[in-house]
Order: sequence, then structure tokens, then C-alpha cells
Amino acid sequence: MHHAPVVVHRILPSGGRQVTLRTAGREEPLGLARSDRDVIEFLRRAGVPDPDDAVLGGAGLVEWESDGPHAFEADPPAGDLP
Repeated sequence: MHHAPVVVHRILPSGGRQVTLRTAGREEPLGLARSDRDVIEFLRRAGVPDPDDAVLGGAGLVEWESDGPHAFEADPPAGDLP
């Protein structure tokens, strides 16, 4: 099974997603992203070549867990709707 080197984890209840980089069999935290722009910046700082394409172009370097790509806000609980 192939694992992408960058993992954008599931959306937190407060919004945002943790981003980690898999290296040498472990995951290094890069930060809490609240947008694609944040993910791109984390990858740029980590030295990933062409971070824009990695995030927006579907280059296969990024694994988006659970909630689908490019989503960063938690859905409000159904009971909170008017």
C-alpha cells in the first residue's frame, strides 16, 4: 500500500487540519492548516519541490484523510441549525 509523504489529517471540531510529513518511518508535524494556502506554505518551508502543484495539482504527494481535499471547516452539529 502506497502512503503519500504529506498527510492532511481530518478536520478538527474547532476547524483546521493538522498537517504532517512522513519521513524515516515517522510523522513530523508541520502545523495546523486552515486553508490550502497554509498547506502550501508548510510544504514550502519543509523543502517540498513545487508545493503549489503538490496541493492543488494532485501530484500524489498529499493524502487527504477522511473529510476530502481542500475542506478545512467543521460542519456545525445538526442540532445547532435554526
